[in-house]
Parts: sequence; structure tokens; C-alpha cells
Amino acid sequence: MSKMKTVTLFADWDPIPDFKLGSKDIDGKLTYLGSKVWRNPRMEIVEKDIPVPGPTEVLIEVRACGTCGSDVHMRQANDEGYIFYPGLTAFPVTLGHEFSGVVVEAGENAINKRTGEKYEVGEAVCAEEMIWCANCKPCADGYPNHCERLQEIGFSIDGAYAKYIKIDTRYLWSLEGLRKKYGEEKMWLLGSLVEPTSVAYNAVIERGGGIRPGEHVVILGGGPIGIASCAILRHSGANSVILSEPSASRREMALSMGATHTIDPMADDVAEAVLDITEGLGAKIILEATGLPSIVWTDIEKIIWEGKAVNTTVVVVARSDDKIPLTGEVLQVRRANVVGSQGHSGHGTFPNVISCMSSGMDVSKLVTKQISLDAVEENCLMLQTDRDEVKITVTNFN
Repeated sequence: MSKMKTVTLFADWDPIPDFKLGSKDIDGKLTYLGSKVWRNPRMEIVEKDIPVPGPTEVLIEVRACGTCGSDVHMRQANDEGYIFYPGLTAFPVTLGHEFSGVVVEAGENAINKRTGEKYEVGEAVCAEEMIWCANCKPCADGYPNHCERLQEIGFSIDGAYAKYIKIDTRYLWSLEGLRKKYGEEKMWLLGSLVEPTSVAYNAVIERGGGIRPGEHVVILGGGPIGIASCAILRHSGANSVILSEPSASRREMALSMGATHTIDPMADDVAEAVLDITEGLGAKIILEATGLPSIVWTDIEKIIWEGKAVNTTVVVVARSDDKIPLTGEVLQVRRANVVGSQGHSGHGTFPNVISCMSSGMDVSKLVTKQISLDAVEENCLMLQTDRDEVKITVTNFN
């Protein structure tokens, strides 16, 4: 076979009035402000050539690829037809970036970080989603997730809603440490969860500064990133891991994966509940993972203002055009911080997450449904309004 089936997203380049191309945008092709440019999104099953790996690349047969909220938002349009997703996009593109798979072909200089030798056929791997150049100032400073020449798998270059994908080995990480502990079937699912779990790790550990064992944390939003953050922070020794999430099934899942307390924001005052649970202390880290900062920010500032602890860090991880109604006095008086968190690459996020998984941090419960490639679009449409499923994962690529 020289062809493979892919799920490819198409959209029309139709910038909003007064839109100006940025220095890194390419007219008609690529933008860093997707929701300002792309209209009328649609998914199609498209046959493409099976890629051929170059000297430092490997060809991977994909075994699992998770559906991300960004996939949903690239397919979702507002009343004017513009996509919801606000970030880097170039269409048409094969979607899918949360994946694991097996090496089936390796270039002559495709070196395995685990062995120091050329990759062998059969190695289980996952890959970073952010394709960084290693030459620009952010990359040189150790922040490849802010690369000046950034490309992203499944956003601006073809992704893993396909039978095969080729990747340069600089972005690959071995999953072999998970095989013995979990078995092959669960290894593939966990491997597809390394990327979103690394986004959570980057948010709460790298950007949020982590915690000292015994401290309290608050997670707003029980999507995959929010629930994965519960697992990471509990694994790190947090005393209270408090999740605010309207979905009962997601609250229950979070409790099984590290949350110690959950709050229904539709029924309870979130800030009052947090202050009650922590006996008035508040939280060391508050993760904004709802994508609705204008709605939740009142609770965030109340927790900071009325809590006894100072030096709270609020981490904004959800992608959104929504504005933050921030009160500077709250930050100044309470010595609080607000930081943004993008992606995952750098600072050892991938190997550290895989290490956490190998030591028992099993986040595979996040996968609530397994589907085929043909079912991607209908499930992306369903996820626009239905929160019963958490992570829908493609495991059938035929």
C-alpha cells in the first residue's frame, strides 16, 4: 500500500475586517490567530501518500490518537462561521497530535535517545506535538514551546489521524518503560496521553512553580488537562486537590485520579467552598482550565484576597479569546502571580511524565471511548455540547 486514509480539516481563508497579517503569518495559508481568519470548517476523509522518512526521521504506525479540545474547536464555528480555535493553524491539514505508535522504518541517522543507537523496528514511542527549530532565541533559552519558527503536528503540519506519520527523532520519546508494567494495550493508550498530561505538567509544575508537599491547589475545569493536573499534583504530594467542574461524571473521574475534593460550580459558591476546605488558607496554585476566565475570575480573586496564604500563582492554560477582568490591587496586596502556559516541550516534561506513569500514575481512565478514523468528525461535533465523554481516542485506523 502506498496510500493511507486520513482525517483532514479544510476551512476558508476569510479574515475578519481590519485583520492584519502578523510577521509570522503567511497570507492564505498560515496564521497564529486562527479564530480571526478561518471560516466554514469541515472534515473529510482524504487518501494521502504514506510518508517516507528522511535520514533523521522514523516512520511510525499509529496505534492510538486522542481527540483534543483543539480538534473540537477547529471543527467548531461561531455564528459568523469562524473557527473557535484561536491559535496557530494552516489548512488543509491532517488533524491529530496526541498519539503513540510503533517504529516501522528508521532513517540511517535516526538515533534512539533510550539506547544511543539507531532506532529499531518495534520500538514503542510517542512524540511531542510542537516542532521547534532549536536555533531561535526562545529555543536557545530553553523554551522550545515558544519557538519563533514553531510548527505544530495536527495544526500546521500533517498529524496522526492516519495510519502512519513520520517524525524527526529529536521529538520522540520511548514508551518501552511502560510495556512491562501496563501491558501493550494500555501502553498505547497511556502513550497517547503523554502529550496532554505533559501540557498539564508544564502548567502546574513548570509555569506554576510546583508545590511543596502538604500545600493546597485548585483546578477550575475538569477536562483532560484539568483531571491530569489533579493526578500530577496529588502525585507531587498536595494536601488538598480541589476540582471545580459542573459534570458529575468528570468530578467522579477526578476523585479516582487524584482529586481530594470536588465542587459543582452550578450549585455551590466555588470560592467559599475552597476557603472552607482549606480552613481559610486558600491555594498555592489555581489552574484556569475552563477557557472562561471572565466567568471564573471573580472566584479566583476571592480565593486570593480572602485566603490567608500569600504568593498564589494562577496559571492560565485553556486557550481562549476571552478577556480576564483582573484587579491589580488583589495581585499586589496578596503577592499573587498570573502566568500563561503554552504546550509542553522543554524542561523534561515528556520524560518526567512517562517516568510518573511508570511509577504508578495511571491516567488511562481519561480514555472513555475508543473509535475508528471514520467516526472522528461525528465525535468532534458531539463533544461541542456533550461533556459525558472525557477523552475519545482513535484506535482503529483501517
